[in-house]
Formats: sequence, C-alpha cells, structure tokens
Amino acid sequence: MEPDLSASITMHPRPFQLHHDSQSHHSRSSTPRLVPHSPSPHHGNGTSTGVEAEVEDAEQPLARHPASVAAGGPDVEMQSIRRYSDSDPYNLQSAIKTDAQLDEIKANTSRKRTNGPGGSKSGLRGCMPGQDKMKARKVEGFYKAQNEMIHNMLKSVEEHRAEAQQTQGDDHLRHQIAVYGSFVANIILSILQMYGAISSGSLSLFTTMADSIFDPLSNALLILSHRAVKRVDPNRFPSGKARLETAGNIFFCFMMTAVSLILIAFSAQELAQKDHHELNAFHLPSILAVAIAFLTKLALFFYCWGIKDKYSQVDILWQDHRNDLLINGFGILTSVGGSKLAWWIDPMGAIILSVLISGIWLRTAFQEFMLLVGVVASVEMQRLITYVCVTHSELVRGIDTVRVYHSGPRLIAEVDIVMDPDATLRDTHDVAEELQFKLENLPDIERAYVHVDYETTHKPEHFLKKDL
Repeated sequence: MEPDLSASITMHPRPFQLHHDSQSHHSRSSTPRLVPHSPSPHHGNGTSTGVEAEVEDAEQPLARHPASVAAGGPDVEMQSIRRYSDSDPYNLQSAIKTDAQLDEIKANTSRKRTNGPGGSKSGLRGCMPGQDKMKARKVEGFYKAQNEMIHNMLKSVEEHRAEAQQTQGDDHLRHQIAVYGSFVANIILSILQMYGAISSGSLSLFTTMADSIFDPLSNALLILSHRAVKRVDPNRFPSGKARLETAGNIFFCFMMTAVSLILIAFSAQELAQKDHHELNAFHLPSILAVAIAFLTKLALFFYCWGIKDKYSQVDILWQDHRNDLLINGFGILTSVGGSKLAWWIDPMGAIILSVLISGIWLRTAFQEFMLLVGVVASVEMQRLITYVCVTHSELVRGIDTVRVYHSGPRLIAEVDIVMDPDATLRDTHDVAEELQFKLENLPDIERAYVHVDYETTHKPEHFLKKDL
C-alpha cells in the first residue's frame, strides 16, 4: 500500500506535471536533443528512445555515452505530444478520451444513477441529485487522470527532462525572492514580536515571539543545507548529499517541538501558581506589532504558494508561514482575551498553541524520516519507469522486477529486464547501459541500476535481509 507522505516537507518527485501545458512544446523546441538509437550493429530496430551518437565510420572508436545532436541536425523526436504513431507500441493513444466523450460519460453516469432499471426514476436516487453529480465528477476525473497519465507516458525521457528544466528556470527568480525575502522578513518580524512580548508580558505573545525567533534560524539552516547539497566532493560522497536537505528538515522539526514544550511548561506553571484573578494589562502597541507580523506572513504565504511544490526550500517556508498565521492570529485573540475577559485565557491559549505546533512538526518529522528510510515511490512514477523499460528496445523480452524508492528527496530505481539467453555480451551490455542512462535522465531519479536476466521463474535476487 502506498504510504501517505502529504505532510512531508521535502518535495516529492513527480514523473510529470499534473496539468498539461500546451505551450511547453514551443519552449522545448530550442533545447538540444539526443539521438534515439538502439544498438546499431545488432538485431533489428527497437522502439527505444535510448541515446547514443550515430557512428559514421565503423573504424572509429564507439562513443558509448550520450552525445548531443549537432545544431541543425535531424531530430526524430521533435514531434507534437498528440502524435504517437512511432512511439506507442501498445496503442495507449486509443484509450484517450476526447472532451466530447468525457461529457457523454459524465451525462450517462448521472442518468444511470438517477433512473431506475426500467428507465423510471428511482425514488431514492431522485432525492439525492448532489450525490449523483459527485459520482459523475469522480468518473470524469478518473478518465481525465488517465488521459494525463497516457500523454506523459508517451513523452520521451528528454521531453520530461526539458520540461523540468524549463519549469525550474522560469521560477528561479521567484525561488530566490521567496528564500531570501523570507529570511530578511523573519529577522525584522522577530525583533518586532520580541518587543511586543516583552512589553506586554503575555504568555501567548511569548509563544509567537519564540516561534518568530526560530524562523530566521531555520531559514539560515535551509540555505546552508541547500548550498552544501550543491557542493559535493565525489570522492567523499559518491552518491551525493541530497539527503542532507531532508536531515536538515528533521532537525528543524525537532527544534520547533522543543521550544513548544518549554512554553507549555511555563504556561502550566503560570496557571498553577497564580493566586489572583485580576485581568492582564492591555497593551495596544504589542497587539499592533503581532498584527503587522500576521499581515506580513499572509503576504509571504500567498507568494510561496505558487512554487511550493517545485522546491523543497520554498515548501518548508510555505508551511512555516502557514503555521505562523495560525499562531499569530490565535495568539492575538488569547492575549486580548486574557486582558479583557479572563486572566487564564492567555496561558491556556499559549498551551493550546504549543501543543498544536508540536503535533504539526512531529507529524512532518515522521514523514521526513520515511523518505530517509526509503519508502516506496508513487504509483505514477513506478508506472512511468515500467513503461520506459518495457518500450526501451525490442531486444527486451520482458520485465522481471521494478523497484523505485526514496533516497531522501530523490529516487533510486532498480529494474530487472529479460533478454534472449543467446544474445551476445555486447548486445546485453549496450541495451542495459542505454536503459540506465535513460532512467537517470528522468527528473528526480538519483541513481538507476539495471540487471539483465534470461528468465523470470527464479527466486528474487535481492531477499529481505532481517539479520546478519
């Protein structure tokens, strides 16, 4: 069963964009392409889109690694996303539903659920038109998702990679503004909220102050971990340092939880030891200071919304802004309530806020741990990788095993393909190596391992090791 990773901070790898962009093909037209090429000296032409430079002279050394197409050269993959006649061996295109077919399916679904078996209206169904519409929308949504899946499975690996690069390039400036703008804003707001808490003495405002002080510290941690991931010594870290970003997220989660527990202790002490029932003093400048922080966080929340699914850094900042909105808003209410209604509202509000903060960040830390441990990738990514493998070359007779799992924010792919037992070592090697290059060119794939078999009746090569 696929785990629920919706609360994790790290950007979950996606095999493709969830919404088809009709303008993406124009933007990709200037991107250098790679020549699709199956092992040329061998048996026939496969359906592979594997990449390898064409060899004009058999006497020249063979360049086994991918090479870019020269400027102005032919590009057999430069085609519209709707034309799949040369790259759809399983005729998946025939399952795509047009807009007219989707409307008809929606109408038929609603009609079948509304009318009885003999065409008469069912009394029970006729009383629940909202339920019928909801089920009709679910059916329509299923076919739309299926269309999107087919469109993206039929794209070449280079198209997936070009789209990911184009998307990140377009949003690079927004990413920089979100990260460094949040960092500067958090420094200013922490000073402002420190003044508000100290001048008023409100425990609820102390809770918002503690959260605001840790915001710039967390921003600095994210920036440093992101830079460390970019600077990798391959001799010391052969597999890269992408997992450092996830480890930094977990550290930040536990740091915020520790601060919340300290505030719970102070608030409980205030409730237990206070022996008078006088209202707290109302301090308007303190409330205004936290209100300014609330409005600033609201603006940053909406700014980070559009790119939070593309960058892990922006995602954690967006979650932090969201939490700060709740904390500052509730903190203002409980602080004012403690000075206008009853004194105990202020410490009780601080406890509620701290418990809420702890629960949110502990849940997030658990999901980040799942990524480090190696939880399975999404079903969509497994489908895409399986389709890439099975259509890689006609020399591939079948697929034995496909494993895709997280290694921090990125993915590891392990595939076992089946080939002819009488194939030469050169054929086997070239097909497997091209498939490895192809999988590692997919966005968010950190490493791909390709194993070649000649049958599928054996026991799994990699058993689950439970002891030494």
